[in-house]
Amino acid sequence: MARRVWVTAYDPAWEDQAAQEARRVQAALGENCPVVYHIGSTSVPGLTAKPILDLLPLVEDLSQVDRHAAALEALGYEYLGEFGIPGRRYLRREDAAPLAHVHIFQKEDQINIRRHMAVREYLRAHREAAEAYGALKEALARQFPWDLEGYCDGKDSFVKDLEQKALAWWQGCPLPEK
Repeated sequence: MARRVWVTAYDPAWEDQAAQEARRVQAALGENCPVVYHIGSTSVPGLTAKPILDLLPLVEDLSQVDRHAAALEALGYEYLGEFGIPGRRYLRREDAAPLAHVHIFQKEDQINIRRHMAVREYLRAHREAAEAYGALKEALARQFPWDLEGYCDGKDSFVKDLEQKALAWWQGCPLPEK
């Protein structure tokens, strides 16, 4: 079933919604999960975004996550396993507000963790990059209103370039507390 691709202006409520959802996910994962980060476009104040919260829980032991699948599904998530990225557990909730995607990594997976966090921090610190990214997303949503794959393909080279710039800029920085 085709879903509408739409982006919207930044909503300050996303911060609180992400914090609430992070607490629910963290509780379902138990002591194995010391921290959950809010990542993605909804985590960047002022950035145009698809209104989907992206969360990045870090866990001590990724193998323990599968044992909590039922608890996560009870929160309304679809548990999709690695879903194309080795070492990740991916979940999505797309039939209840707020929509959310969860990307779980073991805390030692610094490559994937830093990739997500560097982009968030870079966009927060570089307003021009965030505005360019927002403008691209708006244009692609108009061009591909019923084609998520086309929308994502249209962002691909920009996002890869953004990620490389962000990683170079953020090299050596410690992970923030939240």
